Amino acid sequence: MNTRIVEIWVGIFIAAGAAALFMLAMKVSNLASYTDDEGYTITAKFEDASGLKVRSPVAMAGVRLGRVTDIKFDNQTLQAIVTMRIERKYNTLPKDTSASIYTAGLLGEKYVGLEPGGDEASLAHGDRLKLTQSSMVLEKLIGQFVSKFLNEGDSSKDKDKKK
Repeated sequence: MNTRIVEIWVGIFIAAGAAALFMLAMKVSNLASYTDDEGYTITAKFEDASGLKVRSPVAMAGVRLGRVTDIKFDNQTLQAIVTMRIERKYNTLPKDTSASIYTAGLLGEKYVGLEPGGDEASLAHGDRLKLTQSSMVLEKLIGQFVSKFLNEGDSSKDKDKKK
């Protein structure tokens, strides 16, 4: 009988652990907050949207205002078109708001950061943000550094040869 009670408690403990892991997975994947279909949709064109994903946060002043809902490629302008859904309660964003793609931390996830403008009119469903700044790609920066370093090394060898 004592063995049966221990087995029941072990089962309860395992079930509670599985429920906790499920809740953690939902929190980390942001699926719980993605069910809100209310709000309005805006778009922005970026030269480079590297690392940005659907469901990435859209934030202003450190507060999440919405999520990225779609990322497409425009064959005409050769740019990425990012579609964002902003929650309905944030309906007073100025029309001249700008968007930038940032990285949370050194190697964290990418997100769209919005900076307010000074326009009296507010963004509405279907509006497009005109001022954008693309994602900073670490590989490009490293490539530029290495290229500059190698070019400086070549020029110093040329100076040695001339002497």
